[in-house]
Amino acid sequence: MISWKLIIKHYLNKVSNFFDKSDLSRKDADKIVSDTLQNCDDGELYLEDTKSESILLDDNKIKSSSYSSDLGFGFRAITGEVVAYSHSNEISKDSLKKSSENLKSTLKSMKGTYNHDISRSNKKFYEDINPLEQKTLNSKLEVLNKVNEYLRKKDNSVKQVTTSFAGEQKSIEIIRSGGEVLTDVRPLIRFNVSVMLEKNGRKETGVYGIGGRQSYDEYLKNDNWKTVCEEAFRIASVNLESKPAPAGEMKVVLGPGWPAILIHEAIGHGLEGDFNRKKTSAFHDLMGQKVASEGVTIVDDGTIDNRRGSLTIDDEGTPTEKTVLIENGILKNFMQDRLNARLMNTKSTGSGRRENYRHVVLPRMRNTMMLSGNQTQEEMIKSVDKGIFAVSFGGGQVDITSGKFVFNCTEAYEINNGKIGSPIKGATLIGDGPSILKEVSMVGNDMMLDPGIGTCGKAGQGVPVGVAQPSILIDKMTVGGTKL
Repeated sequence: MISWKLIIKHYLNKVSNFFDKSDLSRKDADKIVSDTLQNCDDGELYLEDTKSESILLDDNKIKSSSYSSDLGFGFRAITGEVVAYSHSNEISKDSLKKSSENLKSTLKSMKGTYNHDISRSNKKFYEDINPLEQKTLNSKLEVLNKVNEYLRKKDNSVKQVTTSFAGEQKSIEIIRSGGEVLTDVRPLIRFNVSVMLEKNGRKETGVYGIGGRQSYDEYLKNDNWKTVCEEAFRIASVNLESKPAPAGEMKVVLGPGWPAILIHEAIGHGLEGDFNRKKTSAFHDLMGQKVASEGVTIVDDGTIDNRRGSLTIDDEGTPTEKTVLIENGILKNFMQDRLNARLMNTKSTGSGRRENYRHVVLPRMRNTMMLSGNQTQEEMIKSVDKGIFAVSFGGGQVDITSGKFVFNCTEAYEINNGKIGSPIKGATLIGDGPSILKEVSMVGNDMMLDPGIGTCGKAGQGVPVGVAQPSILIDKMTVGGTKL
């Protein structure tokens, strides 16, 4: 039998002690939280301590190096559909009492029954580490300088190198009514390389990055950073040889991995609980119906070890899970936080997330993935007379209500008579998520995770996420091009 008291004690020793340098004791906090939430349906005190750093090399020199620390709390009370929220960067008895008064004032005429039901898990998907302290600043600077030197020696076409490290440790503690305590320690690392090449008066840039919830060692040891350099250089080289993209309606093969950002944006957001409860998503009334081609299965998984979008618990304290959203084309589930789950008479999927203590919780994606099928990428390419092969995407725009999107391809190729042709530049993919799902005719056996660089924006909040997919063939899609 699991002793939750021992587990909590263990993790409280790992996370920041939020009460060490405060006149607020844990006992005080428990009492204020329980008193504030006694007539509410839900809510919590969310404590957060974030330490972060970034180091940037550009134009042959270190341009910036920063370290920051942010400490504070968010106090939330929920009754019915009404959410009262107060936050502060001062953890003190006075500050918490003032927040409590604000919440009570907002909800004074409303009554609810507090939902104590919250599941527990002893699973961890990343280590309780502080990556910022594991390596010296000099060792990180040394790698960035090596990256710069390596790329500039590689070819005389290299005109600019930009490379950076970003690291973070976020410690959280969630106190619920009745003295329930949940904790998590979240490391996060990102390493980026950008290289600009110039040939015959033409300049093109290649960008590549990797990251995850782990230590800097993954990037600093055994010259692993060279792999990132080579990929950035390759992308820039491909772009130098590219020609204007064709335009029109045609078949599109999406490569594995990062192109799943299209699924994330055009489909994933439409499967978040709040949009469907409010009936603003194109999927809100389609539960149990066929919304995609047979063979299309999409999941949102917060349980993959060390991945950027993974969480041991979400920001409400609910353990994350692997949520099947679409199974063989049939819509099965939405992603839920506790609020929307309660109002929709279902359960939380561990998808309640916030950027930091200053923000309210929203249902958000974690690692959104289309699972593998049984076709090969080669089979897909051979089946296309005229189309494009999209390997990677950059920016884009999406309308959540309709699912309509426009995405810019950062690496793409022509397909002619079943063969990959010249690289193309300026291609955009235009369509809407619900329609595109039904145009998928082949699903590859080569599912790949993205390299660990994704950040998702929603309602002014950014959170780290991941995506994954195999190669897929879309039979009909509008391609915007630059070819005259």
